[in-house]
Amino acid sequence: MGKTKKRTFTQRFLDVLERVGNKLPHPVTIFLILSVIVVIASHICAKMGVSVTYEGVDTKTNEVKMLTVNAISLLTPEGIRYMFTSFVTNFTGFAPLGTVLVALLGVGLAEGSGLISALIRKLVLSTPKRAITVVIVFAGVVSNIASDVGYIVLIPLGAIIFMSFGRHPIAGMAAAFAGVSGGFSANISPGPTDALLGGISQEAVKFADAGYQVSITGNWYFLAVSTILITILGTIVTEKIIEPRLGEYKGDEKEELKALSKEEKRGLLFAGVAFLVTLVLIAATIVPYNGILRDPKTHEILKSPFMSGIVVVIMIAFLIPGIAYGIGAKTIKSDSDVAKFMSKAISGMGGYIVLVAVASQFVAYFGYSKLGTIVAVNGANFLSGTGMTGISIILGLIVVSAFINLFMGSASAKWAIMAPIFVPMFMKFDFSPEFTQLAYRIGDSTTNIISPLMSYFAFVIAYFQKYEKDTGVGTIISTMLPYTVAFLIGWTVLLIVWFYLGLPIGPGVEMMIPR
Repeated sequence: MGKTKKRTFTQRFLDVLERVGNKLPHPVTIFLILSVIVVIASHICAKMGVSVTYEGVDTKTNEVKMLTVNAISLLTPEGIRYMFTSFVTNFTGFAPLGTVLVALLGVGLAEGSGLISALIRKLVLSTPKRAITVVIVFAGVVSNIASDVGYIVLIPLGAIIFMSFGRHPIAGMAAAFAGVSGGFSANISPGPTDALLGGISQEAVKFADAGYQVSITGNWYFLAVSTILITILGTIVTEKIIEPRLGEYKGDEKEELKALSKEEKRGLLFAGVAFLVTLVLIAATIVPYNGILRDPKTHEILKSPFMSGIVVVIMIAFLIPGIAYGIGAKTIKSDSDVAKFMSKAISGMGGYIVLVAVASQFVAYFGYSKLGTIVAVNGANFLSGTGMTGISIILGLIVVSAFINLFMGSASAKWAIMAPIFVPMFMKFDFSPEFTQLAYRIGDSTTNIISPLMSYFAFVIAYFQKYEKDTGVGTIISTMLPYTVAFLIGWTVLLIVWFYLGLPIGPGVEMMIPR
């Protein structure tokens, strides 16, 4: 009898973490319990008069003033009325729900018609096995240029691609999830997140220097290099830690690798032509200066109807080629087939929809009670009171951002609270607003993948359960924690090196404000 391979300390630690985490109730129950805890905590904090005061912009008057936020009880008559009257809107207004379902209309059709399977098999047959992990992580990182599409498209595809190579599908999803969410701020080009956070930083600058103009591309150079770093780290963690720990996949879901048939090749040809036509039509709406999907006033693309409606664009980009493929491959013979494939995709999301029904209430209650704001402001005040200076205070901001991200999911919402505190404070140390924003983005991105408050966490759980029925919160956290540690350390080291080399972090933007 051969010897059983001894598991490493890291594998044993993650195994324990998974077992402990999975002893927790079903994720639906967990979010229900958390909702109850928030309700009770909100009442206790409100009765105790818990509050925070910070300098910020009054959203009603747009004036800079001292703002006081008090904990709000959900057990008052008004709070109870809120819970009853907001339940439906909390559920239907939960941002990832609509995004997922709309995108799935197109993705589901492309999958049902056979287009995605054919494309994956073509990719698998033409890509070296050693390069697949790199491709998936890299694609995940750069997908944030299209907002949240990476969550919906790449994470499920990561599983299918890995299975096609005889590898564990969970490892494929983990690699994609790590790139999409853990490396959310990194990219080879500026995107909507740069515009969003840059706008918040610009408002925060008013507290220190009203004449300073924050550059939207102010983090570009650093984040472009970060894309390479995150891709390398994500690949190493997947192949050296995650896959050895998961072992051989023995589940029921299988993806057999078959050569493309004549009909499938014809279908891919039809889909390719349809995709090019679709691309030309979409380009016609954004390439011209007066394109109808550009901002009608500023003619920008980053802040435009095109970026706001990117999920619809993605749906169309899958829908039209999917139909064309089905016609060419003869898997679609009537409009009934189109409706059937789309319906099948949506029906498979039943578990996710139930999870969202509860998770959305928890997130809404947390926001209504102001507990998230109180945690964020107190964390920021703690850091400002430590007396740290130089690079040490920047590193402190990274840690605080990573910690706060576990309690408050929205990157823009957190930065809207933290920027008015940190941007002026760091400008006193001659750190540029863009550099402060960059430090925040590193911390904010790296803990996305282990935070149950991250908007798509429920979606990821639902897809993990497709391949591992017993998947729970412990499974996700134990699988993704090595990525968080690697990204946080690696990204921080890169920032330190960048700092001491004195390199610009974006076009015309330095880490320190010229004096």
